[in-house]
Amino acid sequence: MSIGNNPSREPGRNARLLERARDVALPSLVDVFDVALGRLDDALFDRAERAGSAQLAFLDGMRELRRRRHEVVGAFRVQLNTAWQAMAERAPLSVEHVLAPPQPGDLTLVSEEELESRLAARNLAATIQREYRPLLVRLERRLGYLAGVELDGDHNPLGSEHVAVAVREAFADCDLSLEVRLVVLKLCERDLVPELGRVYEKLDQLLAQQADTGPEPPASREQARPPAPDGNEDSAPAWAARFLNRMSNLRGFMQSEADAYAAPPGGYGGVRETQGVLLEALYGLIQESRGMHPAMAGHGAGHRPLSQQEMLSALSLLQTTPSAALRAAIGDAGESLAQRLKHEVLTSATRLGMDTSAAHLSPMDEDAIDLVGMLFDVMLDERDLEGRSRELIGRLAVPFVKVAMLDRHMFVQKDHPARRLLNALAEACEGNSGETAAERTLMAKVEEIVERLVAEFNETLAIFMTLEEEFREFLVQHRRRIEIAERRAAEIQRGQERLEAARARMESELSARLDGRKVPQAIEDFMRQPWAHHVTMTLLREGEDGDGLREALALADGVLEELGEAQLQIVGKPWLQAWRPALQKVFASVGLNADAAGAAVDALHDTLQAVASARPDLEKQLPELPPVALPKAAEDEVSPVHLVGGTDTLEDFDPTDADHFRSLPIGTWLDFIDKDNKLQPGKLSWVSPISSRLLFVNRRGVRFCVASPEELAVMVRMGRLRKHEDEDAFDAAMMGVIDKLDSEKRSVEV
Repeated sequence: MSIGNNPSREPGRNARLLERARDVALPSLVDVFDVALGRLDDALFDRAERAGSAQLAFLDGMRELRRRRHEVVGAFRVQLNTAWQAMAERAPLSVEHVLAPPQPGDLTLVSEEELESRLAARNLAATIQREYRPLLVRLERRLGYLAGVELDGDHNPLGSEHVAVAVREAFADCDLSLEVRLVVLKLCERDLVPELGRVYEKLDQLLAQQADTGPEPPASREQARPPAPDGNEDSAPAWAARFLNRMSNLRGFMQSEADAYAAPPGGYGGVRETQGVLLEALYGLIQESRGMHPAMAGHGAGHRPLSQQEMLSALSLLQTTPSAALRAAIGDAGESLAQRLKHEVLTSATRLGMDTSAAHLSPMDEDAIDLVGMLFDVMLDERDLEGRSRELIGRLAVPFVKVAMLDRHMFVQKDHPARRLLNALAEACEGNSGETAAERTLMAKVEEIVERLVAEFNETLAIFMTLEEEFREFLVQHRRRIEIAERRAAEIQRGQERLEAARARMESELSARLDGRKVPQAIEDFMRQPWAHHVTMTLLREGEDGDGLREALALADGVLEELGEAQLQIVGKPWLQAWRPALQKVFASVGLNADAAGAAVDALHDTLQAVASARPDLEKQLPELPPVALPKAAEDEVSPVHLVGGTDTLEDFDPTDADHFRSLPIGTWLDFIDKDNKLQPGKLSWVSPISSRLLFVNRRGVRFCVASPEELAVMVRMGRLRKHEDEDAFDAAMMGVIDKLDSEKRSVEV
């Protein structure tokens, strides 16, 4: 969504109503915050009584907030006013620029305290958004219409993001320990969030009553999507509209039915009806893939279908004690998990004493197993899940078959607790090779959650909600570590590029002075070792404009100038006398003590004296130098992402693609595809001001690709890079299932 001036919506500007909305909303928000602030004193006192060694910090925090209460409220007001004024001036303020404003000059690390406070603000924003999303969506649309701009959650001055940032900024100048600051923000969440709804509802009613001042603002495509029966607008799966549109072509559906999910006439009933259409189409496609009509199961006469209770019993046994064959199928990308699941269910039924020779799977149960099996086949094969990660995600297949039997709407409700848990676990496992302590800790938590699920899940879906909430809380802590790792990766890359640039400059200066010139061994050793190291380190410390570089270059030129005089057989000169202090400094920089440095300078002096006397046999060698090695430059490191054919194909790319990558915003995700067609999402974390190369990190915050815009454009041409679809693991796998079924159907028809 574009943010900013939108000429097409200029007629919607209404400065009078916008001002009235401001007078209603902002003072009310400030009052709500002031009330919440007033409750902090007692809450902090209670915390201090049980804070142990941190008691003094909480008591100091109480005094600080009492003393600066007026300033805290004022800072909250100023932040909201600033955001509102930016919207009124048709240049909405992004929360990202408040949380992490761009800094000129060198990249600096953000302190742990700063990261923690930013993450606390984001958690507060997420809570507000979760509570009041429908209201906020309407306010974004209506306020944006009045102001003549388009708003989203990042730019809505009254939205969850800006309110949370205003709370954070309110306490920014207070002298609080990190522990107290985080507690204060959490207490504000407790007391502030329930009151925000009244302010939002009051403003929403005002704007609704004033609708006759102009046409109702048009809803965006996202806002046109119907709310779910439970009122949560996020319940629609991302693949639904695309699937129904495809079905309109594949199976002769009316286009109006296919469009119903994306923009029905309104009301809650439309969603439930459309979910039914979607489910029937989905299961119909599954049945077609088996080459049979639902009414023609193809089973022998007299065979009865297993009852649901029998199926659940067989699945429960398979869930807690998976067979070796099922475990092997999870690890084998070539075997159909759906077929293996059906075979193992019947085997489990036999183990429980059921006569499976006279029984078969019912069509509906077979549909559930086929769909879940294909879903996990796609997820395991297309996502970066290897080893233990693949095994743990694969163990969820049997519980999810049970969920599909108990609640078919799991496939069409985005907020279904089973889906949320699977998405969270997939996020934790994807690309997690256990190389770092943080990755191993995360995998241990995944293993704990999976073990509890397979041990405790019977026919009650509440276990999914309990485990998902617990795991999400754990992920919040993990994401803090990821953000820190990402910043470290950017700083390391920046340091490597500065080293690379320093080495290139040093080698250029060295070549300009030595290439094609015959010099004594002692002079060459000095230039290529101590002097080269000294120049490189000087560039890293001071940059190219520092006095150190000028002095180092002057020293090299002075030494070579005296060598030129010696080669002219000028005798009797006190060689290098003027350069002795600078030479000793260079030798000291590589670890020689004063005596050894003096001896090294004497060796250079004697060598020049020998050259002047035309006595090469009298030339001296430098004393043994300590081993000095610079870190390898970034280009020498092995990156997990390589260009096929190296960089010799860089002329074969679309310049438009390269221009696109040059303007790519920080935080953008792309999908990288390796030689095995494994997909790895990468987030643009940093762009080098030195080389313009782009640094991408994986979901763990670890660097895995550094490339120029041209190299990325080549990867696009080779099919190794594509736009990242903002879909969770479940949605992405469902689209893979649809693609697979669609492909099979077309091949049969051909």
